[in-house]
Amino acid sequence: MPADARNLTGVWQGLYTYPNGESVSFVATLIDSGGALSGSTHEPCATTVAAGGTLYATLAGTRSGTAVEFRKIYDGKVPRYRAVDYAGTLNADATEVEGRWIIRGIWSGKFLMIRPARHAESLESKAAQRA
Repeated sequence: MPADARNLTGVWQGLYTYPNGESVSFVATLIDSGGALSGSTHEPCATTVAAGGTLYATLAGTRSGTAVEFRKIYDGKVPRYRAVDYAGTLNADATEVEGRWIIRGIWSGKFLMIRPARHAESLESKAAQRA
């Protein structure tokens, strides 16, 4: 796959899972500038401190080939939440990133992010095949 096709820029639907099996959904908006990642997330807050609210965080990291790493830093409105490191692998058609998250010294779990297939690229490929 060409490096350009691995660009992660876009909106991703995600799910991270705690060690006890509970999962939390999130939405990540990523900007991939030549492998340098930035962006933001929002997710429901399930703690009693801000139950029913929304948590916001910023992202910064890297993409190198199929390896994806970023740090998520919450905006500080809920003191319990801190920096979370994510490391995952991009699938062959650049529509999924799967891996692990970790809060150093506390706990870790799995995550999965998915985005729709790039229809424009698919249409271009089909048009080129028919030409």
